[in-house]
Amino acid sequence: MPIPAEKSAPIQVLVVDDSAVVRQVMQAVLSQEPDMEVRVASDPLIAMQKIKQLRPHVILLDLEMPRMDGLTFLRKIMSEDPIPTLVCSGLAASGTEMALLALDHGAVGIVTKPKLGVGEFLHESALMLIDMVRAAAPARLRTRGTLAAAPGPRGPLPASSRPNHSTTRPARQGATPLNRIVAIGASTGGTEALTDILTAMPLDCPGIVIVQHMPELFTAAFAKRLNDLCQIEVKEGQDGDRIIPGRAIIAPGNRHLAVRCARGFYYVEVTDGPLVSRHRPSVDVLFSSVASAAGRNATGIILTGMGNDGTRGLLEMKKAGAHTVAQDERSCIVFGMPKEAISAGAVDSVAPLSRIPRLILS
Repeated sequence: MPIPAEKSAPIQVLVVDDSAVVRQVMQAVLSQEPDMEVRVASDPLIAMQKIKQLRPHVILLDLEMPRMDGLTFLRKIMSEDPIPTLVCSGLAASGTEMALLALDHGAVGIVTKPKLGVGEFLHESALMLIDMVRAAAPARLRTRGTLAAAPGPRGPLPASSRPNHSTTRPARQGATPLNRIVAIGASTGGTEALTDILTAMPLDCPGIVIVQHMPELFTAAFAKRLNDLCQIEVKEGQDGDRIIPGRAIIAPGNRHLAVRCARGFYYVEVTDGPLVSRHRPSVDVLFSSVASAAGRNATGIILTGMGNDGTRGLLEMKKAGAHTVAQDERSCIVFGMPKEAISAGAVDSVAPLSRIPRLILS
């Protein structure tokens, strides 16, 4: 008689939020998954007691709560006994800034707070929440520097030290040869990895296009913070933006980003559309478009994150002649996306995060 396969232990999730509606939505959505068990707490002090009783694998954390704010609670967790934590944030401007600060203090990702009840929580939003929790559970936490302490320039660069992009754009008639471009895909842990990479880029680096799995509105704030830290220009993508040396374009949250080539220059298209590989923006959409538009004139890089988004597109890039790179396991917060791409034969070289800037510039 065959021995039944041993079931893996369920993912223990603790939702910490003072809103009863948010707790209800999160618990209802996640508890439907057979591999998840969910507990709730209405504030950090109650959460601390529940953590002592049963240490969770993942915490979903609100930032604005009574008795102790979420950032103070997060710093306490990360200094005493780190637990992978997802910030559950509203979409107001103050919420985006607080959420990005939470990433500096060790949170592994951001999920948007549901504004209505369970019935109004969209199917797509539920899918992305479930995927984020599964991605966070195996995350390997390490001591993190803040964005402000990242290598490279400190604080906003003066305008005189930034490139004059109006003079570096390729000629419309195609007389100027197309510059090499770099496409990067990242998910859980990617904000820290991207900070390390982009702060190391000089003004004459290749044009860079990026998909980082992040909710809408947060990508604009993230791009702005990177733009203040980096020598190069970093911006949230807008339809028609040109990809030029010294500029990095980040896909807007909840929109797909694709690369096109016309009249002697590369530019980006920002579009709506269904989830691709369970994501919007999708790394597969970006990489596939780069394979078609740039071929061997591109480099594809897949960074830390869970799942297989980017594997199919990176394989297309490799077949089109592009050089493809995966972040190595040791430097990843989550090795899922790079591992899938390596297993599929989509990767030419595997490198630690510290070496990837040199690969981009070589």
